[in-house]
Amino acid sequence: MQHVKVPQDRIGVLIGDGGETMRAIEDRADVRLDIDSETGSVAIDAVGDPVSGMVAPDIVQAIGRGFSPESALSLLDGEMRMFELIDIDEASRNKNDLQRHKGRLIGENGRTRELMEELSGAEVVIYGTTLGIIGSPEEVEVVRRAVGMLLDGAPHGAVYSFLERKHNELTQGFDVNQA
Repeated sequence: MQHVKVPQDRIGVLIGDGGETMRAIEDRADVRLDIDSETGSVAIDAVGDPVSGMVAPDIVQAIGRGFSPESALSLLDGEMRMFELIDIDEASRNKNDLQRHKGRLIGENGRTRELMEELSGAEVVIYGTTLGIIGSPEEVEVVRRAVGMLLDGAPHGAVYSFLERKHNELTQGFDVNQA
């Protein structure tokens, strides 16, 4: 049995309309969820396929960190889907620094976050003090490196160039394999 803590304002999303999301996770991941809506603690008990059961905590945590249930459940769509969480607070010295970092990662009108998604192919969500990524290992690595560059103070233009270069490498790599 594993335990995951979910923020109070995400419990409703985890449960879903009439328990719909909770049942979808239980059915698809072969687990039982025991959600304590008071504390946000979620106990996850694998009851079927242990491999699917190992993904369940990531699904619950992804929903807790701002991903839609559909995006989180996509972690079951293949062995090559993964979820990673980057703690923005760790790279920040204080509250002002944290706000600046979040602003740099989101970009004007959300453009930087959108470009990270568009050019990497991964899904990116910024929630609280974390940045979550769902994608293939290559996609997650591209976003992780772009986030690192931004947190280290790299100019947005340099990060966008990096993302475009990686996008071209990823898409050309797929074209070569299909030929």
